[in-house]
Amino acid sequence: MTKKQLMKDPLNLVITGVGGQGNVMISLIIGNAFVRDGYIVTVGETYGASQRGGPVMSHMRISKETQYSPFIPDGCADIILGMEPVETLRMLGRYGNPRVITIINPRPIYSIDVTGGHAEYPDLDKLVEIVKELSAQTWIINATEEAQKMGSPMFANAILIGALIGSGVLPLDKKSVEPVLRETFPKEIEANLVAFNKGIKFVKS
Repeated sequence: MTKKQLMKDPLNLVITGVGGQGNVMISLIIGNAFVRDGYIVTVGETYGASQRGGPVMSHMRISKETQYSPFIPDGCADIILGMEPVETLRMLGRYGNPRVITIINPRPIYSIDVTGGHAEYPDLDKLVEIVKELSAQTWIINATEEAQKMGSPMFANAILIGALIGSGVLPLDKKSVEPVLRETFPKEIEANLVAFNKGIKFVKS
């Protein structure tokens, strides 16, 4: 099988969000697509104190030839896919570098401390500006907002996968990912394909 070119080897992708957003699902779909295209993929996952609402992060290390350790060294992410703004900034602070590419869903999810009035969520506009300053390239994808227009916030996952593919930073294309989406969401495949294509379109526009 002819393998498409990685922009570097290993290619280090961080997917970050909070519990319940579908972080692990996205890493599973992307990882399966890579394996089918002949790559070696190592995935490491970390979970916050609570499975729903706590921080969740997936490390993906993609290579043509080598099985790498599952966790990306500090400062060595190539791509950060952020499903929640504060978690995106937190990951940039630890794994970012001047070359990192960031895709961010700017929809906040408030912690119990924030909703209870014990802490304050950062100003969203300032937060997004800092993300831009810390990244070589940033795409802001209103995935949750667009998914809700489609009838369910769950479609945000497919929108963000589409944005990741549409950005061109991964050596994957629609043909690589669509079969995995069909297997993962057999009952809602048409809506998920619409969401996936929306994500591609948002990046390209």
